[in-house]
Amino acid sequence: MTMLAGADIRGVLISTTGAWILLPNASVTEIITLATPEPVPDAPAWLLGRIPWRGWQVPLISYAQLAGAEQPESTLHARVAVLKALGGRPHYPYIALLTQGFPRLTTISAEGFVVAESDEPLPFAASARVIVRDEIALIPDLHVIESEVVKALERTLEDESA
Repeated sequence: MTMLAGADIRGVLISTTGAWILLPNASVTEIITLATPEPVPDAPAWLLGRIPWRGWQVPLISYAQLAGAEQPESTLHARVAVLKALGGRPHYPYIALLTQGFPRLTTISAEGFVVAESDEPLPFAASARVIVRDEIALIPDLHVIESEVVKALERTLEDESA
């Protein structure tokens, strides 16, 4: 196990099918009720569609499916975490992430944040596996997620205009 040094971290533990993910609190804009997404034609299975939020049509993703889970996520008791996109793209300022149940706010001290060592490879779009208060969680690579969403949406727009 490797300890990470630094100050306390405010985070959000989010349950997805088969895994917990840990996000910085500052990246989560809002937790909302799941609305029926508008389908995106010919989108990959992990891109569940677009949902309306504050005047935007925000792409909704299943992190579990993007990371390689074969089963679709349940929408029973699901919520949506709206995340700030990091890439500075004006057409894609937010990404919505399907969650299972209510996310949990957490403050993690440097002593309470441990990188989990494992022989198991990290799933796609994950940058680390950590232990937070006895839970193993993945830290998603938000840049990779955003890049995949943008590629999928732009490919769909190209197909529509052809």
